[in-house]
Amino acid sequence: MIYQLSQLSLQTLEKLTPNNYTRRIKSHFLAYNTKYEFCRFFAVDDYDEHLGIICVFNSSMMVSSFDGITFDEDTLSEIASFIVMNKPFSVEFPVQYASALERMCQIEYVGDKRTEFAFAAKSEIPELDVQELPKLDDVFAILAECFPAIKNNHGLWLTDTSHRVRRGLAQSFILDGCTTATVQYIIDRVALIGHVGTLPAERGKHHARKLLYWIGEKLAADGFDVRLFARPHRVSYYEEIGFQKCGLDIVLERKYTDM
Repeated sequence: MIYQLSQLSLQTLEKLTPNNYTRRIKSHFLAYNTKYEFCRFFAVDDYDEHLGIICVFNSSMMVSSFDGITFDEDTLSEIASFIVMNKPFSVEFPVQYASALERMCQIEYVGDKRTEFAFAAKSEIPELDVQELPKLDDVFAILAECFPAIKNNHGLWLTDTSHRVRRGLAQSFILDGCTTATVQYIIDRVALIGHVGTLPAERGKHHARKLLYWIGEKLAADGFDVRLFARPHRVSYYEEIGFQKCGLDIVLERKYTDM
């Protein structure tokens, strides 16, 4: 059974399997707790046994099981029904459930492969003029040229990003006034990089490569495990920067969106 939680504790979330999906759930909880309708948490239970947690944040959904628990076919069927009923744009979950959930949700969702990368530091931080505390409006100005979904949601992006930055859960960077990247969460000594973009007129000059390498070395020197996700065809690009492929998962993306 799946039901919404009106109360939740970080101690409960610490019992989830340590992975990206759990860290995303934790980051949403630490940012918003259970006080907001756009950030909801649900328990996945089998009568008296706690199986996992689902987080629905705006148009995305994250699923993670408690450590040592494996979802069976009946539980996955219930999760699939929950996905179809709530209609998030994307659903992230451990890769071992990809085949079953893709099959169960195939009418409305399609699976998209992602490669997970981990940064292999060389303990060589290059000297670059990186803004470590840029104005978020300057970050947005770059991202708006790169990501249509962000361009059309300035208020939502700014509110959420500034909220997380103030709480030490995220951080944005700008290099040379034209390239940006954001640490989307800093949880359990793991930093996830995302929203990497360069102004169109400045592409092809290796700004993104330089910034990602600098961020990787800087955060690694501070004791963080640096990760990012990208499409599989980008493997060679990130390996040239200093990232190593460490995993593959499937994200369900909704086929149809409401007009």
